[in-house]
Amino acid sequence: MTEQTLSGKTAFVSGSGQNIGRAIALRLAGMGCNVVVNGSSDAESCRETARMVEQAGAQALVVMGDVGDAAAVDNMAAEALERFGTVDILVNNAARRPHKPFLEMTDADWDAVVDVALTAPFRTARAFLPGMVEKGWGRIINFAGMKAMRGYFEGAPISAAKHGVWGLTKALSTEFAPKGVTANVISPGQIRKETATEDDPKRTASIPAGVMGRPGDIAATAAFLASPEAGFITGQMIAVNGGEET
Repeated sequence: MTEQTLSGKTAFVSGSGQNIGRAIALRLAGMGCNVVVNGSSDAESCRETARMVEQAGAQALVVMGDVGDAAAVDNMAAEALERFGTVDILVNNAARRPHKPFLEMTDADWDAVVDVALTAPFRTARAFLPGMVEKGWGRIINFAGMKAMRGYFEGAPISAAKHGVWGLTKALSTEFAPKGVTANVISPGQIRKETATEDDPKRTASIPAGVMGRPGDIAATAAFLASPEAGFITGQMIAVNGGEET
């Protein structure tokens, strides 16, 4: 999908310094969309994503900050809105996936995951929805994950947060569909990092397609959900996993 169908629109893509987030940022830029690039720590990777967005002919803004921090979200949203006026497409891609046995988990361990995976999508949606509603057009794309929806081994806060994101997305889709805003979830399967040179045979054995996915596979799905053609799709979870059971 390379047509300039998103010309004049702006996307905020959290966790877009590399891998899936970067692929989404570049795919949207190729459709004419300006991109707010976000990362929590690796500023150089985010700047590289921004350079690639600009090479694609779109405008880019880098906003560094942890989306799990309320003040950081407020500051980044204000900077994005000051630069572009509105954010029309919100992609909540950032995640934190530590592994720890449940009985060893502290409140801080739990909060660190839930703040990024669930509370951040609430805060970013709250920040950008007013502009979407005013325009009568908007897209919210959240993320789950095949393992999280199954029940992540030694990852209770991940599974809990991602199920919560699914509920949040359903609620947003119901409330804001009449106002021209869609809200959907992408649930990736086993995706190979952009730096990997080959698939892991142990991982492909359970995938009917016989290969791991690529960041571009997720980006293509996000690009479709962000496009004008997807205006009648809302409140859905789309699995991108090569046929693996969810």
